[in-house]
Amino acid sequence: MIPTFKSDFRAGLKDISPTLLAYMPIAMLWGTMAASKGLSPLEALLMSFFVYAGASQFIAVDMWNEPLPIVVMIATAFIVNLRHVLMAASISRHIQNIRRVFHPMMMHILTDEAWAIAERKALSGPLSLGYYLGVAAPLWPTWFIFSAIGAVIGNALGDVAAVGDFGLAAMFISIIAGFWKGPRTAAVIGASALVAVLTKSYIPGRWYILMGGLAGVLVAALLHTEEEVRTPEDTMEKGVP
Repeated sequence: MIPTFKSDFRAGLKDISPTLLAYMPIAMLWGTMAASKGLSPLEALLMSFFVYAGASQFIAVDMWNEPLPIVVMIATAFIVNLRHVLMAASISRHIQNIRRVFHPMMMHILTDEAWAIAERKALSGPLSLGYYLGVAAPLWPTWFIFSAIGAVIGNALGDVAAVGDFGLAAMFISIIAGFWKGPRTAAVIGASALVAVLTKSYIPGRWYILMGGLAGVLVAALLHTEEEVRTPEDTMEKGVP
């Protein structure tokens, strides 16, 4: 059966569904923290709707004091979100078959989780617009809706932080597991973790996020082999099993 937009969208939605469940308590945790800093449910919803950057939002709320350190908050958010340059460059390799008019919108809803699932799918072929939207689009409303819910209920559900921290850790561990290819994967993950820890220990600010990502990219490039990028057509032409 020839894939259609609807079938690709459903496939993407199926793949992202576990992540959607993890998003809910994490978004509620942020909403609860935002409410504790004086933001109304509407303000929390609008921030999640327009900013839509979980890491930056958690950092901003953590720094939310009087007087508001606007310049420091902007600089910190900029550093943290530099990783999106790396993710966008990575995804751009797999969406050349999609009309360019859609690319800005696709990058706007790109998140760490959507990037990871889309990259894993791209291992078996180019990404379709339907699959990408099925993966990335549902995360956005889930994030801002549950942010508002968290701001409304406040601390009524008890220690939401514990649930949110567990959900965040479990979500990223499951995503990483999907990329596992043996020792080389371990080397990339290990290099990222080591550099991130060292950077956090010795360099103030949130540079450890970017540096850990760059370390992983460098190690992956050093361990890269031509066999990893062979297409099915290349394999048939060269007689490679």
